[in-house]
Amino acid sequence: MTAHNPPDHTDVHDDEQLLCGRLLSEVWDAWERQVDDPHRHECPHCRQAVLGLDELETAVRDLRDEAADTEGYDASTLTRRVMDVVRLELRPGRPLPLGEPAEDLWIMEAVAARVLRAAAETVPGVRAGSCRLLPDPEGGAGPVEVRLEIHAPADACLPDLADQVRGRVQEAADRELGMGTAAVDIRITDLVDTPPDGQEGSTP
Repeated sequence: MTAHNPPDHTDVHDDEQLLCGRLLSEVWDAWERQVDDPHRHECPHCRQAVLGLDELETAVRDLRDEAADTEGYDASTLTRRVMDVVRLELRPGRPLPLGEPAEDLWIMEAVAARVLRAAAETVPGVRAGSCRLLPDPEGGAGPVEVRLEIHAPADACLPDLADQVRGRVQEAADRELGMGTAAVDIRITDLVDTPPDGQEGSTP
């Protein structure tokens, strides 16, 4: 966490711009589509931007191939979840306000998202995915809107589960981060069977 002047939220693309001037999402997209881009090959900033993503996707593919050897196991869901989460981890995101407006205190989006995903996973059976934090559209240090995707147990009462997750996220935002939340939107993207050994919730 750092204290500094309020950041500029005028970027309509909600994206990071590399020092070479290109948007991070565009560099990643071109790399994944294997676009022949001389600039990316020569630019140290673009090369660094895709290096970590390349290594990660290689590791995830290896994990998927190993899991595919297990009869009846669908590794595609795991692959999507891992990549969604790590894409957010690789980009620090925008600075977000903490505390009172007069404090001029900010935290990077990816750091706050890790805390909120961990809070969501304290609900038994929940696995958190993408977590986006949107600042006050009017600017300044107002409360943020949280948009969180989760995988939920197939046998859960989904409205009750969503309320539990929302409560844990709001509590973590308030107590651990000192961040105000205008809304916490929960999107259930998949239903998963409860593991036979009963191991649910977040890992230690």
